[in-house]
Amino acid sequence: MKKWNLVVDVAECTNCNNCFIACKDEYVGNEFPGYSAPQPLHGHKWINILKKERGRYPTVDVAYVPTMCNHCDDAPCVKQGNGAVIKRSDGIVIIDPDKAVNRKDIVASCPYGAIWWNDEYKVPQIWSFDAHLIDHGWQQPRCVQTCPTGALKAIKVTDAEMGEIAKSEGLEALRPEFNTKPRVLYKNLHLFNKVFVAGEVLATVDGVIDCLSEAAVELHSQGKLLASARTDEFGEFKIDGLSPRAGACELRVSHTGLDPISITLSIEEESVVLNALMMSR
Repeated sequence: MKKWNLVVDVAECTNCNNCFIACKDEYVGNEFPGYSAPQPLHGHKWINILKKERGRYPTVDVAYVPTMCNHCDDAPCVKQGNGAVIKRSDGIVIIDPDKAVNRKDIVASCPYGAIWWNDEYKVPQIWSFDAHLIDHGWQQPRCVQTCPTGALKAIKVTDAEMGEIAKSEGLEALRPEFNTKPRVLYKNLHLFNKVFVAGEVLATVDGVIDCLSEAAVELHSQGKLLASARTDEFGEFKIDGLSPRAGACELRVSHTGLDPISITLSIEEESVVLNALMMSR
């Protein structure tokens, strides 16, 4: 059985909000019987873009992470709904707009905070994967169609095929600790939930200071190599994808013909941007 999945590439999201606007355009003021009551004009973010800034001058990056209903295979809302929320055979979760009336308890059942309460219609609501369009032959939900960078991609494949795709592309769940088996997976999520160590390496040779390219940079923790990199033509390096709270580490820099250097640093909640590192003969 082929089922729907959504892949979000964090590296490609530019925070244009086209997905958010497309969702509003589709649902605000529009009722789709059996699928959804109208979405309120204000207050609801069925597609909500999280933002994360990492680092400090001169090395700073910003990641944008579109979030929405994860259409989980082990969805707490389905259990809580007791018939008011269904899991379709194609993987899509639907909150029945009639059976879920006055069921505000369903909102709190979602650990991701992806269910919104509609005060006017007294129903909980989610982004339903645009199931009303999919059931009428659409090949992609509107958020995917309107994404200018291809950051969103809807895929309908078997679970086995999706498992292979997830493995080959390094896809991850946003909050794996919830154990809900989400069908929305993320690529390059390290840009949001990991930290980096960055810096610049200079060299003094014959009294002249210049950027040092091709210097080997290694990060060690408790005697083990965590990660490595090489400086670019500007003498800069960036070691990314590090776990927050990694603690005390040793950064070792080496280059042929120059004396190696070593510094101790601590990796906590924020990325580490070092001052210029100087090598010499």
